[in-house]
Amino acid sequence: MGAMTPLGETIGEYWDGLVNGRSGIGPITLADASDYPCKIAGEVSGFDPTRYINPKEARRMARFSQLAVSAAGLAIEDAGLDLSKEDAERLGVVTGSGVGGLPTTEDNARILVERGGMKMSPFFIPMMLPNMASANVSRTYGLKGYTSTVITACAAGNQAIGDAAEAIRRGAAHTILGGGCEAGISQLGLGGFNIIKALSRQNDEPEKASRPFDASRDGFVPAEGAAFLVLESLEHALDRGADIVAEMSGYGVSSDAFHAVQPDEDGAGAARAIRWALEDAGVKPEDVDYINAHGTSTPLNDLSETLAIKLVFGEHAYKVPISSTKSMIGHTLGGAGALEAVACIQTIRDGEIHPTINYETPDPECDLDYVPNESRKKRVDTVLSNSFGFGGQNACLVFQRFEE
Repeated sequence: MGAMTPLGETIGEYWDGLVNGRSGIGPITLADASDYPCKIAGEVSGFDPTRYINPKEARRMARFSQLAVSAAGLAIEDAGLDLSKEDAERLGVVTGSGVGGLPTTEDNARILVERGGMKMSPFFIPMMLPNMASANVSRTYGLKGYTSTVITACAAGNQAIGDAAEAIRRGAAHTILGGGCEAGISQLGLGGFNIIKALSRQNDEPEKASRPFDASRDGFVPAEGAAFLVLESLEHALDRGADIVAEMSGYGVSSDAFHAVQPDEDGAGAARAIRWALEDAGVKPEDVDYINAHGTSTPLNDLSETLAIKLVFGEHAYKVPISSTKSMIGHTLGGAGALEAVACIQTIRDGEIHPTINYETPDPECDLDYVPNESRKKRVDTVLSNSFGFGGQNACLVFQRFEE
């Protein structure tokens, strides 16, 4: 695994921040937010792409690609994957991204208006296209096999990991980097989300603004980041003596078919994805030890997700611990599922469930166990990870402890 996050640029820093309930949210520095109601975000502060990427190459990549290539490199290193000994045609990458190079689009649109189209950067198109994260990871590390990009808004990271696993299952590759990335903090992006009142306006205490399932939640906090998992067939992992940290055992995708930006009111669409992921993994609802929630901190999403969990889990919904990673890092859109997958796997490895911070005022309609404010020690063998995106597109994953 590899991750670039608002809590740090290593898995250790990221996980330490999560289990200790630290927030990575602060005032926006990547764009001028002075005219907007939301002035806070989760940024990968101090990120220097040249620590991971050739400086000339880095200059020709948008920030979302820089984060992706950096996280992918860390994942390859963490997995002990010696690329020189692998058949490059059997190695691939699948990346989820919601908006691609949105800041790059904004910058070049300004040039178009102020100076004319022929003054735009010649790298504009290959920088801003959402598929360029996968392309740049592939090109940087010589991965010549199955490659794809998933663009399903906030579900993209989860769906990319699921699609990568499916490609391995059908034999298209034996190793695929599956993950997600986003770096869309810009005036263009902030304007779009602010105008539909999706973002939190609790600027006075940025670290307390993301408050999933709390009665005073008022919107999500925008964020950036990237994460990748090295997914392998069991045979390949065993053959090379890999340290197998978890099994990706279940994957479910559904559509609400309901509204452009609002979730299904009764949670039925999300419930279908949850149910299908559990069925794919061959586990029953009562087998799930922990749920990593989509938990965006918006009034509609948190209620809809709570209802979806109740639809699938019945009375067991009240017994399974649930927490939201976004309470500490904000919402990284297409990167969210991948960053949360890392948290899920660390939960299995360490036997500790990170909290949902800023849970202070219970919402009577959101009445489940959201692991409020303090981490919890617990052996966890099976984890459900939820991601639900704009357009009603849902993707859920099941991770399990690997048993020989």
